Amino acid sequence: MNTAAPTRSVAGQALRWGAIAVGLLVLLIALYTWVTLSWSYADGERAGYVLKLSKKGWLCKTWEGEMQMVAIPGAVPEKFAFTVRDDAVVGKINAQLGKLVTLSYEQHKGVPTTCFGETMYYAKGVEVVPLQGK
Repeated sequence: MNTAAPTRSVAGQALRWGAIAVGLLVLLIALYTWVTLSWSYADGERAGYVLKLSKKGWLCKTWEGEMQMVAIPGAVPEKFAFTVRDDAVVGKINAQLGKLVTLSYEQHKGVPTTCFGETMYYAKGVEVVPLQGK
């Protein structure tokens, strides 16, 4: 009696089910990542001066910026860190460095890795604030 054939069959089925489980896990992680990047938790605007914008990262290079927010007199100025995913927006922000701007953004919570940005705030546009009296 040959018992080797059923053993290979059981091992082959276990390997097949393991591959299916790993494939489903990868699919679920990809689906979760897509949902966190396409659904925004919040969106808004912040006004201030863009201090820096640079492409950062060891493996995944992302555009990361920092804006000095306009402070109420007597209050401590606050910095706002943001990420830019669109190269067209990067060009617009770079053209406005040092000027008073309004930065529109979306907040994406739960993004699983920093390969999509170091912050949860993704800039989607920039507008120069016209100075009063000019």
